[in-house]
Amino acid sequence: METIKSFQEVLKVAESLPAVTVAVAAADDREVLEAVADAKRRGIADFLLFGDESRIHQLSEGLDLTLEDGSIIHEPHPAKACGAAVRAVRDGKADVVMKGMVHTSDFLRAILNKEAGLRTGKVLSHVATFEVPGYDRLIHVTDPALNVEPTLKEKAQITENVIRLCHSLGLEEPKVAVLGAVEVVNPDMPPTLEAAALAQMTRRGQIKGAIVDGPFALDNAVSVEAAEHKKITGPVAGRADVLLVPDIEAGNILYKSMVYFAKAKIGALVLGASAPVVLTSRADTHEAKLYSIALAVLEADRMKGGS
Repeated sequence: METIKSFQEVLKVAESLPAVTVAVAAADDREVLEAVADAKRRGIADFLLFGDESRIHQLSEGLDLTLEDGSIIHEPHPAKACGAAVRAVRDGKADVVMKGMVHTSDFLRAILNKEAGLRTGKVLSHVATFEVPGYDRLIHVTDPALNVEPTLKEKAQITENVIRLCHSLGLEEPKVAVLGAVEVVNPDMPPTLEAAALAQMTRRGQIKGAIVDGPFALDNAVSVEAAEHKKITGPVAGRADVLLVPDIEAGNILYKSMVYFAKAKIGALVLGASAPVVLTSRADTHEAKLYSIALAVLEADRMKGGS
């Protein structure tokens, strides 16, 4: 597979793959159902919709959305809808689980349930994939939504999660920039120490399948000119595919800056579970939800291949 560099290419590849089944928790939301309708028209996925049945039918009016018998499972309580959607994946009735109009905490509680969830023993992490105007590649930001203040060990697993997603997109050796406020190691700034440790772990083969370097400030991670001006060299400098943020505060601010200031297109997943998890904001557009579904299709295909 050639490296995928835009969401139109993500959609094109997803359309060429066997359709997966997506279990949507609390599907009674117009934007969610618009994404469902678009994905079905493209042949990307089939859906099991868990939520208030009458409201789903009401919100589906005018969307050209064909709902087969048995595709709506009436469960008006959002938290219970989350549990039912996760069970559908565990029981093999669905390949992907998706968050609808429900609080993230309720959705993740079902994912992380020790008896009935989708835990694998690995760290679960969130990645937001952006198509930014003016850039010739997709940019992945992790983790802007799940791990509050990850340890070095957790950052290593977060890095491994996003590397696998990049492989799903045909990027065989993604360039991962570990971000901090500055691009030099400063003993008074723990994120810079952890960035240097992650780079060394990669050189020693503890993290495989990517080039990981850091610390980088944001400018010299994504701008070749900024990196050259500060005399920062190496294959990642100015050319990062992945931005590994130091904590959820930095990640969340960067995420929303990309959406509201850069007007970037976005898709988002939770990685590290036993199945792809589509986790977008309730305020995200139906296009963002569609792109997320398409990313999940590619990731599900990779997981089925055992890689």
